[in-house]
Amino acid sequence: MLAAYAQYWRINLLTMLEYRANFFMWAAFTIVYHGVALAALYVTMRQFPSMNGWDFREMFFLYALWMAGHEIHNVLFFNVVTVPEFVREGRFDRFLVRPLDTLFQVLTVPQQVSPDGIVLAAATLVVSIAVAGVRVDAFLICFVPLIVVGGALIDLGISLVVATLSFWFIRVDTLRWVVMSLEQDFTRYPISIYTRGVRIVLAFVFPFAFMNYFPATYFLQKAETGLHLNPAVGLLTPAVGLAWFLAAYAFWRIGLRHYQGTGS
Repeated sequence: MLAAYAQYWRINLLTMLEYRANFFMWAAFTIVYHGVALAALYVTMRQFPSMNGWDFREMFFLYALWMAGHEIHNVLFFNVVTVPEFVREGRFDRFLVRPLDTLFQVLTVPQQVSPDGIVLAAATLVVSIAVAGVRVDAFLICFVPLIVVGGALIDLGISLVVATLSFWFIRVDTLRWVVMSLEQDFTRYPISIYTRGVRIVLAFVFPFAFMNYFPATYFLQKAETGLHLNPAVGLLTPAVGLAWFLAAYAFWRIGLRHYQGTGS
């Protein structure tokens, strides 16, 4: 599997080098996308300098934590969202007759994948740490990467659950859109500004709050006013991410046993 994964990235890099214009356009899109999001956040905070005790510098750190985990997911695991398409078109069956793990095969379908998003996210996170005045010590340096990886696993776990549902329902586009909107629109702000029902959903149903809000609360040494939990709960992000992925993978295995194809 490691040899196959190395070959997969070799194909990706060769493809990227062959179509350089597409690579630069995609890199520019990534910069513009996140730049516009941060600019909108800045404009909002100009009108409301403090949002339930959070200023722009702190929310910049909040966004950067989410961005880092999300971009790792996009670069390494984004193929999961194509499973419903494979199922609808009858192309998923080919994964079942090959000797490698089906999920591994899905994740390594050749495509033009560039690590530019991860590089940009890492740079943004470093800048946000300096801007927000987060104390930099050995613990931060060692633990923030684990939180970022945990956030990527949360993203992967949720995407995998949605993808697995396509084994029964074929089309899950609406659910996928709802989950994506929930993540991209609600993670930009501290969950403490939302109603209690939304806070519970973001913390325990779709735990996007563990990607950035809880860890940011801990590292910024702020009181957790959303659900009144100990700020140290933010250190559980790696465990939450791993648990979500393992649970999602177990659900994926159940889905495989019930998959009957689409008759294509």
